[in-house]
Amino acid sequence: MKLTLPFRAAALAFLLGGAIVGLAPPALSEVRFGSNVRVGGHDFSNRTYDRRNRAVIRLYDRQPRRAGCAWHADGRGGRVQICHLRRKR
Repeated sequence: MKLTLPFRAAALAFLLGGAIVGLAPPALSEVRFGSNVRVGGHDFSNRTYDRRNRAVIRLYDRQPRRAGCAWHADGRGGRVQICHLRRKR
């Protein structure tokens, strides 16, 4: 089976693109919530999260069993804030 030139060029571009993406360092980001930020009706104003301090926010239609927010260790040297909140309507 002989490959045509356009197919070879496309395959080579795909392989090179994958190699470049694979070697790129992970993107670092930080989320800063400003004033008047609401998640599910709850106030999350002026909070900052990055790779060391993360947040997991779970919204429920009914009252959750463990309502509220708490900080926990994430096992990688950082902290995670887990919030179980009831969605406000």
